[in-house]
Amino acid sequence: MDVEFAWSFDGRAVDLKRGSAHFERIGGGSVGDLMIRNIQLSHSGKYVCTVRTPLESLSAEADVIVRGPPGPPEDVRVEHISATTSQVRWRPGPDNNSPIQIFTVQARTPFSVGWQAVSTVPEVLGGQTSEATAVGLSPWVEHELRVVAGNSIGIGEPSKPSELFRTKASAPTVVPTNIQGGGGSRSELVVTWEPIPEELQNGGDFGYVVLLRPVGSATWTKERVPAVESSRFVYRNDSITPLSPFEVKVGVYNSEGEGVPSTVSIVYSGEDEPRLAPRGTSVQSFSASEMEVSWTAIAWNRNTGRVLGYEVLYWTDDPREPTMGKIRVRGNVTTTTITGLRANTVYFASIRAYNTGGTGPSSPPVNVTTRKSPPSQPPANIAWKLTNSKLCLNWEHVRTTENESEVLGYKILYRQNRQSETHVLETNDTSAELLVPFEEGYLIEIRTVSDGGDGSSSEEIRIPKMSSLSSRGAPDVAEPGLRCLSVAVLILYRFAIQPLV
Repeated sequence: MDVEFAWSFDGRAVDLKRGSAHFERIGGGSVGDLMIRNIQLSHSGKYVCTVRTPLESLSAEADVIVRGPPGPPEDVRVEHISATTSQVRWRPGPDNNSPIQIFTVQARTPFSVGWQAVSTVPEVLGGQTSEATAVGLSPWVEHELRVVAGNSIGIGEPSKPSELFRTKASAPTVVPTNIQGGGGSRSELVVTWEPIPEELQNGGDFGYVVLLRPVGSATWTKERVPAVESSRFVYRNDSITPLSPFEVKVGVYNSEGEGVPSTVSIVYSGEDEPRLAPRGTSVQSFSASEMEVSWTAIAWNRNTGRVLGYEVLYWTDDPREPTMGKIRVRGNVTTTTITGLRANTVYFASIRAYNTGGTGPSSPPVNVTTRKSPPSQPPANIAWKLTNSKLCLNWEHVRTTENESEVLGYKILYRQNRQSETHVLETNDTSAELLVPFEEGYLIEIRTVSDGGDGSSSEEIRIPKMSSLSSRGAPDVAEPGLRCLSVAVLILYRFAIQPLV
């Protein structure tokens, strides 16, 4: 017999032929099972299955209950606000067929990262709770509160936020940290600290209190710093001697009172700038772009001013392209190298000492002319010949222009293909001979050496892994004009020749 199944939900027929998003018939023609996909709370209700044949009709029914996390609590209100607490009330939302077991109160401020759970009284908020006291709030800060419910299924959606409210002010409780200072001018005491963030100021009219006294004195001097963003205070008094130690404490205050000051820190008053100029200043040029400046350290004392380091001033007097620079070195350093200079240019240099009070007098200027530029043309017409383990190289002498330094010699830079370490052979001639084990190929380049520095390198030459070849790719044949320098270098497999740095 033909069998037909039909389903209804809360008295309404379920149309399985329209491609419902939730209802689906499964099991084939002789089975009437109904699948509910992506089930929702709204699918709770009475389901009736009816089977029909030409002879009779039978029905069965079942009540389906869909359970879920609680809905959001409602009507959240905040009352009885103090500096650190407030009372919050709410009405529970729908339990979605599973009793509510717990509530959680959350808070948000302009300084928090999103919503954060807050402590409450009572500490545990059971499912029948509808009010609590939020504690541990920040004084004088705007807050919003909301409530979240949970049951055995999970945590539900939060309630809407309460109205924005500000807690009451209270005296500050935070203590400034990182109390330091020093420096400044004569008759000054400079004190610094880490500023207190707004969320910890606890009230309006916020400022800082600086307490100070000379070491050994019994009387504190108290100064107020009303600027809320201050992190520095300068105390001036003509009676302060240079580099005098002071005991310093820093506290805070607001409209409700003063907080507890920090522990004592030792800060020294300002000092006079050095009074002596360095002596023995000299300068010499090492290349077209470098010069070294040297001087004699100052033997300072309390009367001549402390020396923390030296300041090197350098400049040119070329009106078309003036240059001025400054380099500082700390401690008892008496020499420094200045780089990035122009070639063949007269540079002046002067030295002066410095400390926290400023800079002292400058030494008489000295001058030096940087070397001419290194040769711009690389070695050309490079020829090579490889016979077994002996490599002969030959190239043309590089001619320089009037504005370039003369060629003093050449550097041969070579490395094995599979090694990154580069080795150097220097020669005064235009040829060289290398005795090398050629288990691997080599990469070679040649560059000029001059007073102005190293010149341009030739293009990289690749010596292949062959037992007998020349630069023309032919087997070893004596080539007219190819000669080798009588001084050669022997390289073992683990050679120890000065690498290029």
